Amino acid sequence: MGDLDGVRVIARNRKARHDYEVLEQFEAGIVLRGAEVKSLRDGKASFTDSYGRIDAGEAWLHNLHIPPYDKATIDAPDPVRPRKLLLRRREIDRLRSKTREGGLTLVPLDLHFRRGFAKVTLGLARGKKHRDRREDLKRKTMRREVERATREAARGG
Repeated sequence: MGDLDGVRVIARNRKARHDYEVLEQFEAGIVLRGAEVKSLRDGKASFTDSYGRIDAGEAWLHNLHIPPYDKATIDAPDPVRPRKLLLRRREIDRLRSKTREGGLTLVPLDLHFRRGFAKVTLGLARGKKHRDRREDLKRKTMRREVERATREAARGG
């Protein structure tokens, strides 16, 4: 999965767009230790229950699971330790105010390499209510049926 911009996606958080309405997206660098980079290059990462948080003026990513690299000889760091995110000061301040006031949350959307550096795409998101999810499902189903009908009409069937 490559792109002209040198982007290679490692993992996507599929549940994020299902459970949250993403209002804005940010790309942040991620501080890794030891062989975590090699583990990511192997495509190993899990977003289960992960979230972003602003603590003491710094951005952190919690519960991102990066399993230890198989061939590493030294002790691996904790696979679900909080990892520091690299953002500009004004982005951090803006995210802090939005998450405190607006009831919004930071959700990791994907993990990728851009020009050799590990990056995470964060979404500033609002949780969807159950009825919103149902409406999204209805909309998707209707769109699928319309596409199917237009394909069949184009085929002459």
